[in-house]
Amino acid sequence: MTSAELAPAFFLAVVVILVVCRVVSRLLLLVGQPPVVGEMIAGVVLGPSVLGALLPGAESGLFPEELRPVLYVVGQIGLVAFMFHVGWDFRVDRLRGVGRSAGLVSAAGVLVPVALGSALIVTLGERTGALADGVPLAVSALFVGVALAVTAFPMLARIISERGLTGTRFGSLALGAGAVDDAVAWILLAGVFSIAGGSAGLVSLAVAGGIGLVAVMAVVVRLRERTTVFADRAAPESLLPALVGALFLVAWYTDEIGLYAVFGAFSLGLVFPRSEQLDGAVQTLRPVGTIFLPLFFTYSGLNTDFTLLGDGPVLLFTAGCVLVAVAGKFGACWLAARAAGEPQQVALRVGALMNARGLMQLIALNLGLAAGIVTQAMFSALVVVAIVTTVMATPLLSWIDRRERKKGRQGPESRQSIRPPVVAQDT
Repeated sequence: MTSAELAPAFFLAVVVILVVCRVVSRLLLLVGQPPVVGEMIAGVVLGPSVLGALLPGAESGLFPEELRPVLYVVGQIGLVAFMFHVGWDFRVDRLRGVGRSAGLVSAAGVLVPVALGSALIVTLGERTGALADGVPLAVSALFVGVALAVTAFPMLARIISERGLTGTRFGSLALGAGAVDDAVAWILLAGVFSIAGGSAGLVSLAVAGGIGLVAVMAVVVRLRERTTVFADRAAPESLLPALVGALFLVAWYTDEIGLYAVFGAFSLGLVFPRSEQLDGAVQTLRPVGTIFLPLFFTYSGLNTDFTLLGDGPVLLFTAGCVLVAVAGKFGACWLAARAAGEPQQVALRVGALMNARGLMQLIALNLGLAAGIVTQAMFSALVVVAIVTTVMATPLLSWIDRRERKKGRQGPESRQSIRPPVVAQDT
């Protein structure tokens, strides 16, 4: 396919993706699911699991192999823009009262799923037929464990935003724990790739590069006032290109060090200066994430084939992964929040939010597939985990709300006033 043929194919594919995402999101909205879940499922619908099974000619015609890298790159642009706005909208001061709890929840949300996922592969992996040939069992076990430890931080942020939970204690706690969770998980994933490649270079680069990112962000914070003054004097039309340039630069850097572009984008959003002119540039960028983020879901859906799950051992492996995923995230994070002194209504909601994997797990799976660590069968099985755990989040939150209302406790209408727990000080 030539460049002249690729352009119209891309335009048509984007139209189809946006329409299908809109339709599926509207349908799922009827059962209380947020639009982001609809976009994720729409990506699977457009892949070989649904469209490819029903109309294989239509799928290959709409999404030829030459077009898929383009969908991936443009989807990355939407993902980076979306995560920048997540950081921009997030207020760091909300974490001041939840730091201790967020640390415990994050630790439990990483350690327990890694241990359970690794144990599952070591115990049953070779019997499932889902492991890649030539890949050491330890590498497969660690990869699955880390993949199950991932929290869908971008989707978690979007669910919190779409449900109006941004100002709640459990929303802030989940965002803080989820951000740390994913940063640690990506460093661990770099470690898995280092083991697979027989070199410690990747994990060393991720750790050193992460420290460098923190240092750069600290400098940006110190220069906020000067940057704001400069921006107010600059021509408004020059601010958007400068913002996009800075965003893409930090996305490139975090991609290169192995922490993935979303963390660079989120970090820049957290520390980005604020002024009337800069706010205008930020708002101009916002629709980019809305329009192009669904392309990433579609790209992942094109790599998902649920027909592979018809094999009995693979189906049992999928069920085991779902059970381990829920126990390792929902259960462990709930228990950790309770151990930190959080009230039951806060701990349950934190567990429900942290259990969602969605987008970030899809990213990890795509990297594992490209590296040859993940087979198509394992990819499809873990996509089921991503969908099930993400779909669970909203019904779980609604069930917890109803449960609290029946007990006469604080429900959704009063969650803004949930106070931090009183923790006894050491004497």
